[in-house]
Amino acid sequence: MKARILIIEDVKELADLVALYLAKEGMETFWAETAEIALERIESWTPDLVILDINLPGMDGFQFLDRFRKAHATPVLIVSARTADEDIIAGLGYGADEFVSKPFSPRVLVARVRALIRRAEGSQGQAESEECVCFGPYALLTNSCILKKGSERIPLSAREYEVLSFLAANPGRPLSPETIYNAVWKNAYGDMTAVAVYIQRLRKKLEDDPASPRYIETVFGMGYRFCLDASGAAESPSDAMPPPKEE
Repeated sequence: MKARILIIEDVKELADLVALYLAKEGMETFWAETAEIALERIESWTPDLVILDINLPGMDGFQFLDRFRKAHATPVLIVSARTADEDIIAGLGYGADEFVSKPFSPRVLVARVRALIRRAEGSQGQAESEECVCFGPYALLTNSCILKKGSERIPLSAREYEVLSFLAANPGRPLSPETIYNAVWKNAYGDMTAVAVYIQRLRKKLEDDPASPRYIETVFGMGYRFCLDASGAAESPSDAMPPPKEE
């Protein structure tokens, strides 16, 4: 698999080990010791995937990811020794697609890299049969991982696109967190609390007021419902409940 992988890791020995295993798969790598170096490199070298540590000198991984996600939908795989729930949830909240804990198996890491790249390439490869779901001022190009608001492109990570695409494919139907998790994550790995994190992230990108969502409703006791027609999205007081808090 030919792909460009940006490794942002301040421990050179670890970065070299990851690069060695990726090279065996035919992947090209670039090592950046800091987030600042990585941002400079991205200006002239576009990666297909980013492997990101959190604890970095200078700008940390979360700050890099927040800045990176404003312009790029490239898959990001966090690899970190920080494994507390709040760190994993924060990583997903800032836009990571997966989270791998240190220490890790290099072979497992490479397998996850391959899976993320295949998923991203699969979405792009279907662009010729592009279909569009329109809601409010937005247009979701359902086969190419693109969300537009008028002529403006709204960056989506691969996982954000999958969640939004699944919701948009089932308009008006309440979907439980379990249903969304099984459809998008396919029970491969992860934590179902990630569903609420991604719903919050999508609301921040779609809603004028994320606390009072018009497109992605919370349905009490059932889950979430996607509304193509936002004018009819308001719930009755008896059905509504506040959106889950982002931890």
